[in-house]
Amino acid sequence: MNQPDCLSPITRRGFLRAASFAAGALITGCGPRGVPGARVTLTQWYHQYGETGTQEAVLRYAREYTRQHPDIAIRVLWVPGDYGTKLATSLLTGGPDVFEGSLTAAMVRAGQVAPLDELFTPSVRAEFSPKDIAVNTVGGRIYGVKMLDDVGFLYYRKSQLTAAGIEPPATMDALIAAANKLTVGDRKGLFIGNDGGVNALLTLLPWSAGSDFLVGNKIVFNNPRTQAAYEKLSELNASGSLLIGAPTDYWDPSAFTQGLTALQWTGLWAYPAIRKAFGDDIGVVPWPALDAAGTPVTFLGGWSQMVNAQGAHIEEAKAFVKWLWIESTQLQQDWSLNYGLHVPPRTSLVSSAPQLQGAVPLTAASALRKYGRFLPPDWDQSMTTALTDALTNALKRGQPMASELSAAADKCTRELERALE
Repeated sequence: MNQPDCLSPITRRGFLRAASFAAGALITGCGPRGVPGARVTLTQWYHQYGETGTQEAVLRYAREYTRQHPDIAIRVLWVPGDYGTKLATSLLTGGPDVFEGSLTAAMVRAGQVAPLDELFTPSVRAEFSPKDIAVNTVGGRIYGVKMLDDVGFLYYRKSQLTAAGIEPPATMDALIAAANKLTVGDRKGLFIGNDGGVNALLTLLPWSAGSDFLVGNKIVFNNPRTQAAYEKLSELNASGSLLIGAPTDYWDPSAFTQGLTALQWTGLWAYPAIRKAFGDDIGVVPWPALDAAGTPVTFLGGWSQMVNAQGAHIEEAKAFVKWLWIESTQLQQDWSLNYGLHVPPRTSLVSSAPQLQGAVPLTAASALRKYGRFLPPDWDQSMTTALTDALTNALKRGQPMASELSAAADKCTRELERALE
């Protein structure tokens, strides 16, 4: 008899009982432990999504695959906590057959991910945006299939801006002026995170200035334009118009829907909750350009599905990924559109999705194509940490921005050189 799916939250008792995996990484195993007649059982990892219904959805997809392919069972593992660290540890000791994640060049150099070029026939490749191909490409080979695209926006209520005589901000100076004017009583003008925007804007601000981070094999963010963009964040933090100490962080729309802030940076995933609160009284813009020489910007986020190159069932794993993320368009629409709101990576699924036909979703899809940016696979977490520390030191501890950026660039250069040895 098949084991039941594991849908209930982990209790304290369950935590104490649970077996450890991958050097202590706690995971929740769901799906069949054994299927009569199954020749192969594939293990598939997901991080713990916050949207209601996501875990049930991935289990439903796994069951459907086994129904169509009775010789293959899919064991879904739902991984709470620090997914990235747990995945990296697991891949050193075997790891799952199929997993979601963000591709890095280090994973390719370590032989941890199998190339998936054969899944991208010319017609399939044409369905994905060049950016969704590029984010999963190292050395000319494709190692992942994008599952969904996430994108962020500055949300505002149209009626509030009209009443205040404010146009949707197109530059940082206009945003600072709007945030100041919209700060009234207990309501702040802008929410960009309880850390003052360090995490939300770490990459967006240099991009809005026309700068970048890593081009070819060279670190390029240490320049006057990046410094000027980060200095504007310092100006925002000193203005008194930022909401700090919200009950949840910028990824959650509750600060905006509860009237704690007039403007909020958050993702398209929050749009259903915001629309429920305010109806059509909603507008969005990408993050504003630094100035006339800059550009509006948003992030191209979201997860990709990959195959473990060290797995025992690589071909079966590739076939499953092909079925789920290339062939099963109805399931791909379900995943992107019914749990929060995201942009499907397939262009045909965007144009045919009723959920993406309103003014805000159409703006989102258009801005993602035009302004969406991503960090290349050669950029790694240690570089993000170095730059985050630099911006934090300048923003929160009063250290000189120029010297902090210079030190961060030196650290990133050394890390890149080490990685390329």
